[in-house]
Amino acid sequence: MTVSEKFWNKKAEGYAKSQISDEETYKRKLTETQNILGPEMRLLEFGCGTGTTAIHHAPHVSHIDAIDISENMLDIARERAKDATVENISFARSTLTEFNADANSLDVVLGLNVVHLLPDRQATLAEIARILKPGGAFVNSTVCLGNSSLRFIKPFIPLGKLLGIMPDVYVMTRSEFESEVLSAGLTIERQWHQGAKGAVVFMIARKD
Repeated sequence: MTVSEKFWNKKAEGYAKSQISDEETYKRKLTETQNILGPEMRLLEFGCGTGTTAIHHAPHVSHIDAIDISENMLDIARERAKDATVENISFARSTLTEFNADANSLDVVLGLNVVHLLPDRQATLAEIARILKPGGAFVNSTVCLGNSSLRFIKPFIPLGKLLGIMPDVYVMTRSEFESEVLSAGLTIERQWHQGAKGAVVFMIARKD
């Protein structure tokens, strides 16, 4: 089990009980995502956590594959889907690479607050581009710590991981992330920023 798996397994129960910090912005993200969804679509959410977002989107698509590295998070997600009588979500412990979806098979790939936690963004974006259908959408909300005062935590991340108080966290700027998205063969359709100094980027990008 990786350091990040242990961290998120430990955090799962508390995370499930926590309140959304900015309800208005979260609803905006849901609405803008649902505006591009359709009843025949297949969606993959990676880093799905406790399943809240997948459950919101489930009525708007044919099927959702929701994956996460934390089995404890997924256990909560399955219970939430059951309680909501949502039956078109398949939850599985997996990384994006391990999931290994067929090329050109997905209408939408969703990743909220997860890309900055991954060690190889370029490989992640390349995999997203591979599995999306032509014209398919990558919808993400990504924390760009390089655009905030939190960029100074970078030297302390290894110690935080060692002490079990931090997961993997990677520092990047908005411009770096945008360049990586474009280099993967995706076209940025729209984006907007939130948080201190606009450090969080909500983006919809399309496969060329």
